[in-house]
Order: sequence, then structure tokens, then C-alpha cells
Amino acid sequence: MSENVNSTRFPAPVDTALRTAGWQPGRWDIQSAERWADTLRAYASPGGHLHAIFPAAVEAWAEFGGLRIAAPGPGRQTAPPLVRLDPIAGIHLARTLADLGRALGTEVAPLGAEGEDQAVLAIDAEGRVYSVDHTGDWYLGPSIDHALTSLLLGLPAHRLTTP
Repeated sequence: MSENVNSTRFPAPVDTALRTAGWQPGRWDIQSAERWADTLRAYASPGGHLHAIFPAAVEAWAEFGGLRIAAPGPGRQTAPPLVRLDPIAGIHLARTLADLGRALGTEVAPLGAEGEDQAVLAIDAEGRVYSVDHTGDWYLGPSIDHALTSLLLGLPAHRLTTP
């Protein structure tokens, strides 16, 4: 019997894009994740803001960190960006991410970037994923799986608003 190429965790086009970028089920690079955590812990913004480090972020970095994922097609509703999962992309946004976390009532850590740094991706302590760009803050989904699917398939994000 042949092995199913699609992990069923992701839609087939997303699974293919992830595998092309170097991901596979069970990928776990904890050494890189720990290096990123150490680098972020050592950084303080000019105003003294520090990065939050928590298990959901470290787990996402260990599984997906270092990947540059190209979209599998033109996108359903938006043009999908190149997704670069590298938490150091958000190293200079300690204050911005702390402010977002405060507004959401949780901690937020950098996850990566969209496109050529048009937006920074972030993850909260519950594993929810956000995008922060010059137009505002966007909710990408309740998990990294959902966020990657939305980004790579060109599904719309939801703007975060204040009540």
C-alpha cells in the first residue's frame, strides 16, 4: 500500500507548498527554536520593552521556523504572500507586540513575516496568529495551521478593532 502524500493536516495545495519549503510531519528543530528564544530574550527596545517567550511560540518555531513558503497558486480572495517563518523578523517590534498583547489580554511573540517584510506575523500564548502591518492588526486564525492555510490560499484576514 502506498503512503498518502497529503498529511491531511493541511489542504493538499498547502501541504505541497509546505513540503516544497522543507516541512514534513514530525519536523522539530528545537535547537533553532532555542537560539531564536535566546536572541529575542536578549533584546530590549530603546524604551526597555522585552519580548515574551512562551511554549506556543517555541513550538511553532521548532516545527516551522526557517521556512520560506511560496503560495501554491494565485489565491482565492487575496494575493497570497511569500511566508517567511523567522521570529527574528520581528525583533525590533518588542513594543508593538507588547502593546498588541496588552490589548488582547495575552502575551504575543514574533513568528515571521509576510512578503518582503510588508507585515510581521505574531503568535499569542494560546497559539492564535496575527499579522501586523502599516494598516493595522489582523487576526489570521486560532492556530498556526489555520493561519498558514489562510495566508497560502489567499483567504481574507479579519481586522482587529477596538470596541
